[in-house]
Amino acid sequence: MANRHLSRTIAMQSLFEWDFNGRDEDLAGIVKNHIKEFSGANEESSFIFELADGVQKNLPAIDEIITKHAPEWPIDQIPPVDRNVLRIGVYELMFLKQVPPKVAINEAVELGKTFGGESSGKFVNGVLGALYKEAGIEEKA
Repeated sequence: MANRHLSRTIAMQSLFEWDFNGRDEDLAGIVKNHIKEFSGANEESSFIFELADGVQKNLPAIDEIITKHAPEWPIDQIPPVDRNVLRIGVYELMFLKQVPPKVAINEAVELGKTFGGESSGKFVNGVLGALYKEAGIEEKA
């Protein structure tokens, strides 16, 4: 598993736990525990914290974007795994902008397929694809 993919996986699992428990716990502590449990010495731990912290700090805006692009799915009715995969994908596309948009979308789709339900990959692809088209996000060379 590539370092960035593992980092996204750990960030998603941390955000899932934080979200599932009502967002009352310390997210940084959850991330530290997941890094220790799942990756040992991960050189990309700063990327994990960047994703988790970025999602947490921009949560209202991210959830608004998700709601706009999945209007038939109120945010609290989206399965928790899909919701947090989407949050990471939206954060990477709209706020972080470190990787090419299609890579960010593909990574989110793969997380959805791996950890979500049968149709999670398609759902994540549909929401992020709609955002990509509507926002006119440009590919990095």
